Amino acid sequence: MKWSSAISEESTLTAAFEDCALRLEDGLGELDAHLVAAFVSPHYAHEYQTLTALAAARFGDALLVGCSGGGVIGAATEVENRPALALTAAHLPNVQLTPFHIQYGALPDGDAPPDEWGSLVKTPIGADVDFLILADPFSMQGEQLLMGLDYAFPRSAKIGGLASGAHQEGGNALYLDDETYTGGVVGVAFEGDVQIDTVVAQGCRPIGELLHITSSRRNILLEVDGRTPFEVLKEIFITLDERDRELAQHSLFLGVVMDELNDDPQLGDFLIRNIVGVDAQRGALAVGEMLKEGQTVQFHLRDAETSSQDLSAMLEQYVSELPQSGRAEAGALLFQCLGRGSYLYGRPDHDTNMFTDMVGAVPLTGFFCNGEIGQVGDATFLHGYTSSFGIFRPKHRAMDV
Repeated sequence: MKWSSAISEESTLTAAFEDCALRLEDGLGELDAHLVAAFVSPHYAHEYQTLTALAAARFGDALLVGCSGGGVIGAATEVENRPALALTAAHLPNVQLTPFHIQYGALPDGDAPPDEWGSLVKTPIGADVDFLILADPFSMQGEQLLMGLDYAFPRSAKIGGLASGAHQEGGNALYLDDETYTGGVVGVAFEGDVQIDTVVAQGCRPIGELLHITSSRRNILLEVDGRTPFEVLKEIFITLDERDRELAQHSLFLGVVMDELNDDPQLGDFLIRNIVGVDAQRGALAVGEMLKEGQTVQFHLRDAETSSQDLSAMLEQYVSELPQSGRAEAGALLFQCLGRGSYLYGRPDHDTNMFTDMVGAVPLTGFFCNGEIGQVGDATFLHGYTSSFGIFRPKHRAMDV
């Protein structure tokens, strides 16, 4: 296995593709590409349709997958708000790639058996596969798709993001093989000698103590430990310093522990969700997640410093748990929220630089998303404000870090 990554800011998509292709070929040497992933800024929207022909002419039978993005990432470099194309090419011996496209309205209903979800992604139930998923946010129910795939393929890693190159339906481009779509989902199932490791950094830190939901209705948090959320927050607020009190006014979130048997949740065990409304009369909160009594929760804060510390800790945890060997064979895809990057940190390349510093010189490509797909515990979710990494490596060899 070998990966190569490139990015170009040439003024036309054709010129940018040629620039990237030369660098990819140099990176792969004499090896053929089996997969090409492309992420295209909306500045090239009038040329979106040309990319499939360019890829076919240059990389032959390699499978093309990709989408449009408000910012793109290539060769571990982030380009935001400027024309840019990011490409990665991978030589994947002993790996079977199964592409799939899902049209809007094609998802099975909630009572459908696993086989229907397997047919949707052209993969038999029980297959040892991992998934790359790219979706149009205007024409696909992302959370329903992820729940269905988790149901049918519970042991499979799932990584990806929502295209972000448009502000209305029909404006995004989704690439799969020789087709360009403007809606739905494109994806690839990876089977054989490949494993996708996932690192999901949600960028938050906890405040206060662990709490247990004692009353809730759908996504409305009514009571924790027998008290209203407002009462608990008032107690927490008193303990905060001035900086955190200011953050709590506009950057307060709820972390939900997804593993009901986890009595000692640590970094990465919380699913971070927005607080989307308040009921001051009842002291209740509306949260962007369905809740149930008995769940463990904790309030969280987010800012640039916290996001940086969280990413560092998640990457450190990943590196520490990984045995050594084979770094030269790995490649990585990064799905980073539009709300991160320069908008959050005040400078580009924060997340990509940290990845390179801590994980190593792994070819890193990706884009800034309207929603990021990644796992928390044993389940897959659609996130916001997150950096979700997928590290592709040979199944039976880990990276030398």
